[in-house]
Amino acid sequence: MTTTGPTPADEGLTEPTFDPTTDYWQSIHTAESLPISPDPPYHRGYPARLPNNQFLILPLRGLPNDPHRCVASLIANQASISVVESLAQVMAQRSKPFSPDFVVGLPTLGLAFAPLVAKHLGHTRYIPFGYSRKYWYTNELAIPVNSITTPEQGKLLFVDPNLAGMLKGKRVLVVDDAVSSGQTMAAALKLLERCEARIVGIAVAMRQGMRWKDVLVDEEGKEIPLAWVFDSPRMVWRDGGWYPEPLN
Repeated sequence: MTTTGPTPADEGLTEPTFDPTTDYWQSIHTAESLPISPDPPYHRGYPARLPNNQFLILPLRGLPNDPHRCVASLIANQASISVVESLAQVMAQRSKPFSPDFVVGLPTLGLAFAPLVAKHLGHTRYIPFGYSRKYWYTNELAIPVNSITTPEQGKLLFVDPNLAGMLKGKRVLVVDDAVSSGQTMAAALKLLERCEARIVGIAVAMRQGMRWKDVLVDEEGKEIPLAWVFDSPRMVWRDGGWYPEPLN
């Protein structure tokens, strides 16, 4: 692990310093083996608290328009297989009460978790959504999408027409890596409505804030149940360290 918490180089910092992410997301720590303090101020990494008093250290990244505010990052397709497996197992356990008929995985990073969540729920397959358009895809089964990490316009979310019919009238669990503003997930829910699916829940590894609550609702305006593994608050830089902002 690149970061070991406050080091002599961190003492007296006046500006944030960020690590390369090469060695992050590779192992889960117990409280005894955690190499950084579980309490703020944080410096280069954030110890996200998992069930059973375990921790996953996430690298910190400054926001593009405000480097004195940051978020903790989880890039699932760069994480170790054992970390992804552990998070997916918790996601499945917490999603089991939703009793889904199908698991739908969202690109790109949700596809690291979706097949494992489906497996732990006892399913033999899952249904992937994607950003890559195959020549037989249709405009009716595509919807524009953007997110906090990929804000560019013009990206479309697709479902293969050969798979869309399988979702009609079925109970569906939607899996992604994280939820923050809810923009990506809201687009996926609209696409599932076009497939006439019944959305019974959402499962993510990381919950960032609560802004998604007003966005992720069903056709009757009711909040869709969310299963998540750990919280990751936004943070603000002050007095040489990072401090969590209120969860809102």
